[in-house]
Amino acid sequence: MISERSIHSNRSENLPPGGEKRVLLHSCCAPCSGEVIEAMVASGLEIEIFFYNPNIHPRKEYELRKEENIRFADKHHIPFIDADYDTETWFDRVKGMEREPERGIRCTACFDLRFERTALQAHERGFPVMTSCLGISRWKNLDQINESGMRAAARYEGLSYWTFNWRKGGGAARMLEISKHEEFYQQEYCGCVYSLRDTNAWRVKNGREKIRIGEKYYRAESSD
Repeated sequence: MISERSIHSNRSENLPPGGEKRVLLHSCCAPCSGEVIEAMVASGLEIEIFFYNPNIHPRKEYELRKEENIRFADKHHIPFIDADYDTETWFDRVKGMEREPERGIRCTACFDLRFERTALQAHERGFPVMTSCLGISRWKNLDQINESGMRAAARYEGLSYWTFNWRKGGGAARMLEISKHEEFYQQEYCGCVYSLRDTNAWRVKNGREKIRIGEKYYRAESSD
């Protein structure tokens, strides 16, 4: 069961905008969302997970990340919305940005697309608040993510984007604990074909093997 604890140490600062209880959580994967889901549920929030990540490449990687996310959601009875693997739209959105670096304008375009679809889902389903677990990763630019989220939410009256920093208050450490306990699939790059390309190029340059998709998992620590 998900532990009964507040989101982190200070509930008054960590509640959604307006003190709302219903939140649509955009999720990119199980490792990033595990701690966020745990914290939200422990604080009495009503959440649903929205999985829209057409950036993830190849399809095998996409399915692995999605199925791990579904497994964790089902275990804790969290509704899971499986959106389209809309790769054509994603490639159209980032066209001309193929050589941009991580955290650059290509990532902004990627976040914008995913959050625009999340905001539409939130609007259609009557959610007053949306947020994402993307920012819990130390590899991401939290300001960049929050700005994209707020832009998307601003399209609809009555919808807010929750800019909470899930890394703080022990969130990042708890994320790793949950991943090991659940033995989640451990992705080794951000997700898109260009991230995979650049990560593999760095690995080869530094004498390491290229990424083997579907082979690496977090492992529970032995009690011995």
